[in-house]
Amino acid sequence: MTENKLFKDYFDAGLAQQMAGQIRAVHPQFPSDKFVSQIVPQLDGLEMKARTVVFVQALRDHLPAGFANGWAVLDAALGAELTEEGGMFNDGWHYWPIAHFIEVYGLEDFDVGVHAMREITKRHTAEFAIRPFLIHHQEKMLEILHGWAEDDNAHVRRLVSEGTRPRLPWAGRLYQFIEDPSPTLALLEKLKDDPSEYVRRSVSNHLNDIAKDHPQLVVETCRRWWQDGSAERRWIVKRALRTLVKEGDPDALAVLGFGPPQIELQDFSLSPQIFQLGGKLNLAFTLCSTMDDEQNLVIDFVIHFVKANGKTSGKVFKLKTAVLSPNQSLTIQKSHPIRPITTRKYYPGTHWVKIQVNGQIVGERSFELVI
Repeated sequence: MTENKLFKDYFDAGLAQQMAGQIRAVHPQFPSDKFVSQIVPQLDGLEMKARTVVFVQALRDHLPAGFANGWAVLDAALGAELTEEGGMFNDGWHYWPIAHFIEVYGLEDFDVGVHAMREITKRHTAEFAIRPFLIHHQEKMLEILHGWAEDDNAHVRRLVSEGTRPRLPWAGRLYQFIEDPSPTLALLEKLKDDPSEYVRRSVSNHLNDIAKDHPQLVVETCRRWWQDGSAERRWIVKRALRTLVKEGDPDALAVLGFGPPQIELQDFSLSPQIFQLGGKLNLAFTLCSTMDDEQNLVIDFVIHFVKANGKTSGKVFKLKTAVLSPNQSLTIQKSHPIRPITTRKYYPGTHWVKIQVNGQIVGERSFELVI
């Protein structure tokens, strides 16, 4: 894949011809020309997901009728499994239409659909395809996933976590697990000491999802996992708590060894006071320990941006973590650009910059944004 080519543009005539050739090699009756000619005229102007739908409809129209029969052909046409962890989008991206074919039609035959997901996830991913199975056959699918949690293939084990994430990006939410995450937490318990970082990363992201709706449950889980946990398990905990830590949740911070700070803020300066959009905001301050013991600090700053209604909303920016000895001082300087970006609309007015240490605000200054 090249950096200058949009991802959607890989789903083109070339991919249609490639898929047609691979299918025809194992199923000579496949009408390659009709398959390609049905897809290509529809692609212009479509985004990636819409292009995938075009491919899936063509597969449905030209493969043998019924999901089980269609999958038998696709199964035979699959290439080699991924040899490295990851790579599902870089090396296995061309299987996306087949994964979506499973997502749309796999429930026609549950057992065949489950087999199809296991095979496609070893080459791409079934994290989207599995979600209809969880919605319509939750208990049956969860039982299978408990077995897959012990699979020899890391891609299959990752699917156990990634496919059940309640708030998986690009996917529909699994509202039953947003309301009650206990079924997926039982799966994560089996994966928390997985030998693969690829799997453990998914576990941490899954816990971070749950934390958005059940923060205390995740804190309790992470506290238990942290105790006597290996370095690898503690890495999961740190990543799982990242959103709560950024929000200054005291219980999450305590799990990681960050208690209420005993410090004094000195020499907090902010410039310029009148700020023109596109420039850099300069802040500097010193933290002085008032504690007789060593203390661990998570140091952030929060910019409270003016919104359209005139109120402000804070966004946390990370500065550093530090260990401060008794009576020690730490001086921090930061130059922060504020430039037009597509994800934020700026409004003029009084903005606030606040220094946050271990989740507590210890000082603030204001500036006027001019647009």
